[in-house]
Amino acid sequence: MPLFALDKILHFPPVHLAEPDGLLAVGGDLSQERLLLAYRLGIFPWYEGRHILWWCPDPRFVLFPDELRVSKSMQQLARREVFTFTINKAFKAVINNCKSIRRRGQTGTWITPAVEAAYTRLHEAGHAHSAEVWLDGELVGGLYGIRMGKVFFGESMFSKVSNASKYAFISYVTLLQQEGVELIDCQVQTDHLATLGARGIPRTDFIDLLDKLIV
Repeated sequence: MPLFALDKILHFPPVHLAEPDGLLAVGGDLSQERLLLAYRLGIFPWYEGRHILWWCPDPRFVLFPDELRVSKSMQQLARREVFTFTINKAFKAVINNCKSIRRRGQTGTWITPAVEAAYTRLHEAGHAHSAEVWLDGELVGGLYGIRMGKVFFGESMFSKVSNASKYAFISYVTLLQQEGVELIDCQVQTDHLATLGARGIPRTDFIDLLDKLIV
């Protein structure tokens, strides 16, 4: 398949034309309009060097909220009320931590200053949201992503102490389900999210769900 080069025109090629690894296009920009269109179409950006790469992998890794798995140890942790959970109280701090936290097997981050600024603008416009976990008043974990209709597109999470990001994810998924969200996009498979109930579905099914759940 060809790799599509985006220009200033606001468009994306059909997602079924993506490479086997999900890579669809390169270039374009991180304007609010382009990012929202991308998510609406099931596409998300990752940076590689100075280039914006746009992806739509097949299969797509997702979580249906009613399939969330919470281990006994996490249930016990919640009952002990060790952490405090909040929403949209520290978006800039969450994305900054996601950018700077060191991850096993990774030498860098796709969250460039341009990405950080773009998603902060989306947050200020009411499209991007954060979930935070606090321990004794200190931010120790969290996640952020995009909310559209009945879909939440997860972008990144971080943890400074054991179980903090998992606690943030479980707490936020539970809240989103109460608010009517029916699909959590996790993008690509990770063992961490698989233990929480996320699984892969065909890209065609994912796109069909977006058509139904984003109005």
